[in-house]
Amino acid sequence: MKTAMKTIVVSVGGSLIVPSSIDVSFLDGFKKLVLKQIKKGKRFIIICGGGKTAREYQQAARKVGKLTKDDLDWLGIHATRINAHLLRTIFRNVAHPKVIKNPNEKIRLRKNEKVLIASGWKPGCSTDYDAVLLAKNFKVKKLINLTNIDYVYDKDPKRFKDAKPLKRLSWKKFIEILPRNWSPGLNIPFDPVAARKAKQLGLEVVIMNGKKLENFENYLEGKSFIGTVIK
Repeated sequence: MKTAMKTIVVSVGGSLIVPSSIDVSFLDGFKKLVLKQIKKGKRFIIICGGGKTAREYQQAARKVGKLTKDDLDWLGIHATRINAHLLRTIFRNVAHPKVIKNPNEKIRLRKNEKVLIASGWKPGCSTDYDAVLLAKNFKVKKLINLTNIDYVYDKDPKRFKDAKPLKRLSWKKFIEILPRNWSPGLNIPFDPVAARKAKQLGLEVVIMNGKKLENFENYLEGKSFIGTVIK
């Protein structure tokens, strides 16, 4: 009997794609890992964040003009789209030819399309929310958020040396440590709008350091891994 293809939804933080300049080493390693997993029967839905690119455009716009939140969000959204197009180009031979902008769009993937690349959608949330909607769209109950930290912490580990890693969290506890509302350029492990939607849908979200690709592979292989599980 043929085993059903397993769909993996991955949100790739813009901080991994463009930490200061485009990280070619990360992209090369990420591509190799995904292609290896495809051979093992997996299909990937990959959504790209805007990261530093988005924040630089937003900061420049704030300095020069008076902008609305929507203006700032659109700058961030377009940053996610250039990152997404970069990844779609990298995965050209196995990817759906179109970058998906609306996570609710009904998409029928062909047999040879093992990767679907998505970008930001509309103001009011980050690509975390879009990733949650893509998981719902493809009836996937787990989502991996690749970022630049090993765990979710009880406070900002860059500012507080005594910050404690939180390895397992309920959605209720996680939402309590987040800001109440989304604001453009907000730099947190998972945005509050996305967290509330994920809780409503009963999703499991794993947050891990995407720079450590071997650890990501461990997760995909069902082995022990470093990261925070929220459910």
